[in-house]
Amino acid sequence: MVVNPQSHLSSHHQPLPAQYQTTDQGRASAEAYYNPNPTSSSTAADMSPKLSLSSTIPLTNSKYSMPRLGFGIYQSPADVCVKSCLTALRAGYRHIDSAQFYRNESEMGEAVRQSSIPRSDVFLTTKVLSAGGSPEKTYQKCLDSVKAIDPSEDGYVDLFLIHSPSPGSAKRKEMWQALEKLVAENKVRSIGVSNFGIGHINEMKEYAKIWPPQVNQIELHPWNQQREIVEYCRNNNIVIQAYCPLVRNHKAYEENLVGIAKKHDKATGQVLIRYCLQKDWVPLPKSDTPSRIEANADLYGFELDQDDMTTLDGLDQGPRGAIVQAVKND
Repeated sequence: MVVNPQSHLSSHHQPLPAQYQTTDQGRASAEAYYNPNPTSSSTAADMSPKLSLSSTIPLTNSKYSMPRLGFGIYQSPADVCVKSCLTALRAGYRHIDSAQFYRNESEMGEAVRQSSIPRSDVFLTTKVLSAGGSPEKTYQKCLDSVKAIDPSEDGYVDLFLIHSPSPGSAKRKEMWQALEKLVAENKVRSIGVSNFGIGHINEMKEYAKIWPPQVNQIELHPWNQQREIVEYCRNNNIVIQAYCPLVRNHKAYEENLVGIAKKHDKATGQVLIRYCLQKDWVPLPKSDTPSRIEANADLYGFELDQDDMTTLDGLDQGPRGAIVQAVKND
């Protein structure tokens, strides 16, 4: 018999009430809603100062910090994306991740404008996948993204990443120098990479004015832990973002995961995101279903214990556990 991995959830796990609006006060209400009794047990009391919906992580060589929980919008179509982003903002997310390849940069920015949340309170990311054919064209291509996201006179993007190392060494250099120019012009606050291995990042030392990259966004979850690049990034103060933290629901019925979810009366997805947070990764869960968007922010009333973490750590399959890609470190 196939068992629904969420069937154990108690009745108090309900969608976020509509009255919690996209304001700082509403966000505080959301935190209280998700964790109404933060001192009701020693476990909750012990973890409450460690992580919350408003937790941030500092970016190296920068005065800026990044929210510890992000919201991914890969494959979120334009007619849905604004609604999904607004749902996420109402639920308390303050970090949204887009890309030129996703074709929803402008929708991400539009959601922030509709939300009435100050632009400075929301951390927006995008990525460039390919160079434009010349340094100037590449720069203009990236500047167009900034304008699409934040068309105000002093508009900016919080984080701009090179999406992949696959275009090759020369193109990677061209894209990085375009991003550095945007930083110099205050159009971009922080820059980084995605899917880069150790060799790719070391190579950047030859030409980069800004090094190390402030972020490396890679696929991370218990079945693909990429320990070599994770250790390298930590040793070089590079923040690690985790895409596909939910493994696109491929592992929702995995026996160990379901057991841990039942133990904490949480959904399997909540366990996977909480695992990322406790590994000091910045997870980017994606959904266009309002109830799941809200549930994926309900992470702060429980904590995975050492046995849970050890069990999940033991699920690593190396590169074959990747559902998108593992980085190449040579």
